[in-house]
Amino acid sequence: MKKYYAEIIGTFAMIFCGCGAIAINEITNGSIGHVGVAATWGLIVMAMIYAFGEISGAHFNPAVTFGFAIAKKFDWKEVPKYIIAQSIGAFLACLLLFFLFPESTTLGSSLPADGFEPYKAFVLELMLTFFLMVVIINVSTGSKEIGTMAAIAVGGVILLEAMFAGPMTKASMNPIRSLAPALVSGNLQHLWLYLTAPFIGSFLAVFSCKLVKDEQCC
Repeated sequence: MKKYYAEIIGTFAMIFCGCGAIAINEITNGSIGHVGVAATWGLIVMAMIYAFGEISGAHFNPAVTFGFAIAKKFDWKEVPKYIIAQSIGAFLACLLLFFLFPESTTLGSSLPADGFEPYKAFVLELMLTFFLMVVIINVSTGSKEIGTMAAIAVGGVILLEAMFAGPMTKASMNPIRSLAPALVSGNLQHLWLYLTAPFIGSFLAVFSCKLVKDEQCC
């Protein structure tokens, strides 16, 4: 049970801080800023990997769990349990954010920028998740993200991708990160792309591992 609790707490912290930064930035007219929001996402993921990497693997993302299972580094029987734990953490975080900041209209929901076509947002989210999973699967040990290398690498790539792609799609890369604030805030438009693109990107990243690594891959 400890690994499931770790996934709940880690996902809760990630969503609370990341979506919380977006919500606070919204209601304070940009006091945090785009760079601050991107840094918040990267730093909280880095911190949670340090905290829980050796306990649960610090997935905090159904697409990551799915990717590890596809790569045969994670038991398929554990996948539903991990996703349930991640969902619990994400929804608890969003409910708390709704209580704290009811004036926020989005609670950090994943939405394409005005004028950015949903199909383009789909492709961008797919590529962002692909790059994220490429990094994760190459710095991990089995399904465990362990040590300084994993924490810095994964937190760094999330910060990087949130920095350049956040203004266009919110750089979700995580189905539950998009689903929870969407349901709590009622912003369900274009949700389909955030629920599908990360899984496809994760699958392609695992396949790419076979092209560059001979051992300890898929």
